[in-house]
Amino acid sequence: MATLPNPLPSLAASGLDLPPGSLVDATPDGPWHEPLLWYADGPAAPRDWTALRAAGRRLGLLPVLVNGGARGQWPEEWDLCPDTTTYPGDHDADEVLAGYWGEYADDEVGVGAERSAGSWPGLAPTPEQAGEDPDEAAAGLAGVITADQGSWLGGTRMALVPARRSADIPAAIGWSGPVNHENDVARLCAVLRSWEDRYDARVVVLGFDTMIVSVGRPPATPEEARALAAEHYAFCPDNIDQSPPYDLDVYAEKHLLDQEVWSFWWD
Repeated sequence: MATLPNPLPSLAASGLDLPPGSLVDATPDGPWHEPLLWYADGPAAPRDWTALRAAGRRLGLLPVLVNGGARGQWPEEWDLCPDTTTYPGDHDADEVLAGYWGEYADDEVGVGAERSAGSWPGLAPTPEQAGEDPDEAAAGLAGVITADQGSWLGGTRMALVPARRSADIPAAIGWSGPVNHENDVARLCAVLRSWEDRYDARVVVLGFDTMIVSVGRPPATPEEARALAAEHYAFCPDNIDQSPPYDLDVYAEKHLLDQEVWSFWWD
């Protein structure tokens, strides 16, 4: 994967005011040749996101919250696979999603009485309305999450990742959360890039197999939400296949229409 020079090896001399933390280079095949991310030893505070984004950006580092979930699986236990991760810019979001749709969208997917799963409908149009500043939306979500460290997330900690843009964070660390759906997360990052462009999305939280995204410009009409629901199904079928009522139209109404937070999990 093509990247900028990794500033993590010289993080200690960077001048960043960081809490105690650890550099992670663990992969299933042994230590990677350079650190993949830094993350804090303790829980994040509501203002940490904004402070680390401002300080880390000049070094080429972006913030993301990481959580250990109910099992306490922190990044060194995530089976990070940078050696099998390509570059997000080498993939086309429409082509990636069309391939997933053809593989997973069958007659078992409920999409309302007036339409069937059928062929890939293509990318949803960009919402016309203006939205909240995407970085402020991400900071706001991070603040809400970190203010409630007793939530189902199992506690969150600040992390810094060497990445050009938020959508590339999973690929930059070789994240393997969706491995049962896709073993090259850069293909999913190509979709995240498209969502950055169309919906002002930002990756805010990563867990072992979970992702939470802030959305600065969510779908504002039922038609926009239904069009986007097909992309979400292709991106993460488990969101619908394993969540009653297993219906794309219901998913669009409840989880996409005017919703500024998108959550994903892969079984």
